[in-house]
Amino acid sequence: MENEKRYLIVGLGNAEQQYAGTRHNYGFEVANAVAAEFKTTFKSDRLAYVARASFKGRELVILMPTTYMNLSGKAVKYWLAEENVSVDHCLVIYDDIDLPLGIFKMKPKGGAGTHNGIGNIIETLERTDIPRMRCGIGKDYAQGYQVDYVLGRFSSEELKLVEPCIKRAVSAVKSFVTVGMQMTMNQFNTKETELAKTLESSNDQ
Repeated sequence: MENEKRYLIVGLGNAEQQYAGTRHNYGFEVANAVAAEFKTTFKSDRLAYVARASFKGRELVILMPTTYMNLSGKAVKYWLAEENVSVDHCLVIYDDIDLPLGIFKMKPKGGAGTHNGIGNIIETLERTDIPRMRCGIGKDYAQGYQVDYVLGRFSSEELKLVEPCIKRAVSAVKSFVTVGMQMTMNQFNTKETELAKTLESSNDQ
């Protein structure tokens, strides 16, 4: 029987050291920040690094898959079953080139876009109604250089946008596990849309 008080928070990335701090590991960065917020640490377990926390009567299982990004679904499927977590209590966090740097968007379902990690999760679970948080990395790259860009590291200027975004993302995770996706979307997606307009106008100046 599924545990209604338990949530699986999944940050996507590549576990190898060479990928640490890259744009494609944005999900790991958010997962690390969530763990830090609750003063818990990750331990190596089956298919993932796992940290555990409690918040307002909820149990959080924070996951960073150690499979390659393209096999993230294997870890998510295993830990959903292992922890008896329903899919609507699973939040997948990942980088998205289709959103501007410095904002994130949450939604309860959808396709994979260009992201192989969420694509593999959708394929493995055979469903698209998987709650997710898409963290914008922008698409400031020349044609043909998407892979280099995604696997590159944020500049010091970019981190000035990324770090506050991660802090807001942690607050959104706490909201998700307490009031659910819809109310969290209403609050945070609205704020993020307003922020995106501000960022766009400042870039135009």
